Amino acid sequence: MAEKITAYRFDRLDQTLSQLNKENCTIIAGGTDVMVLHKSRRGVPPKIPNPVVFIDQLSELKRVYQNQKDLHIGACCTYSELLEEPLIPIPLKNAIKTIAAPAIRNRGTLGGNICNASPAGDTLPLLYVYNAKLLLRSVNGDRVVAISDFIQGVRRVGRQHNEILAEIILPSVLEEGSHVVFEKVGNRNADAIAKVGFAGLIRVNDSRVEDVRFAFGAVGPTMVRSIDIEKKLLGKTIPLADSDIAEVVAAFDKIIRPIDDQRSTAIYRKKVALNLLRYFLSLKQYQPN
Repeated sequence: MAEKITAYRFDRLDQTLSQLNKENCTIIAGGTDVMVLHKSRRGVPPKIPNPVVFIDQLSELKRVYQNQKDLHIGACCTYSELLEEPLIPIPLKNAIKTIAAPAIRNRGTLGGNICNASPAGDTLPLLYVYNAKLLLRSVNGDRVVAISDFIQGVRRVGRQHNEILAEIILPSVLEEGSHVVFEKVGNRNADAIAKVGFAGLIRVNDSRVEDVRFAFGAVGPTMVRSIDIEKKLLGKTIPLADSDIAEVVAAFDKIIRPIDDQRSTAIYRKKVALNLLRYFLSLKQYQPN
């Protein structure tokens, strides 16, 4: 006989938060990562050690709205729902289109992609260059943390057991006027785990770089980003000089530390990541998107 699992499915967020404050539970939104993580042999329910709390039905976690210049995205919005949402930036939609198959996109959530904290998380490089902030909610109130502080390692995040990731906030994304790109390298265009992920953001004013950001996925235990390296390009004239490009590529060469695994080799990952960066920096002009 299969082992019984205690599960909760409340109608309201406050009820859910109250239960999380009482006991340590496993939170399930889409379940596309959690179910795989705890899978058992075929035909046997997954072995989840803690009580389960389902949150995908909570309307409070599925809103997308604009607050002044910031974009707020409910953590339980599925990928498919975000593809239909007019406020979602095109680069983020392009990243979502590379995630799995439609059936998974109908269940998987943006909040789940963050809380899974995989080094190959498809949306994470873009969320890093968007300077995403995460709104965490509990019975004690709300707190906001930068995504780079929240994700602390492979499948390791800074969430207290009584907290829920409620919203993803993209600061000023609706008016930035920046050129943003996303690239994913995998065995297929979709339904494949990334060998390398790359996101770049640049804003140019009067042919000079006003802002620039880069993030790499699947080449370290967390997303690789360096504000110190990015600062080297501030004020530079477009098109960038070969020496400026070489300096930035060389700096990232020192901090990108991929590994060998079943999907790819460390040498391949580093070469592709640096080539993506070099190509992005070599563009002659950047159009806002």
